[in-house]
Amino acid sequence: MLPELPPLPALTRAECELIDRYLEVVDLLGRINPARGGDTYSCLRAAQALVSRAAALRDALTVMHRRGETEVYEETLARALRVLDGERRAGRVTVPPPSPS
Repeated sequence: MLPELPPLPALTRAECELIDRYLEVVDLLGRINPARGGDTYSCLRAAQALVSRAAALRDALTVMHRRGETEVYEETLARALRVLDGERRAGRVTVPPPSPS
């Protein structure tokens, strides 16, 4: 039986949209990361998808701003990212440590 995940913190609909779109962009950047290997076609497809996902992220932030949500509550949003496996997903964007020679 899998361990129970902590609950997501209370978020506005716009904050949920921001988190979802951000993680989509992070996932695509992880697929594009040349330090992680893969084939050029997969990277190309991810790069093509990145354009629309980045626009969706921009739109989510625009909605927040227009609704008067002018502050980003980093502790709350970081907690949501952790629950949604954001640390592992963002780790694919970084350069991996060198392999021992």
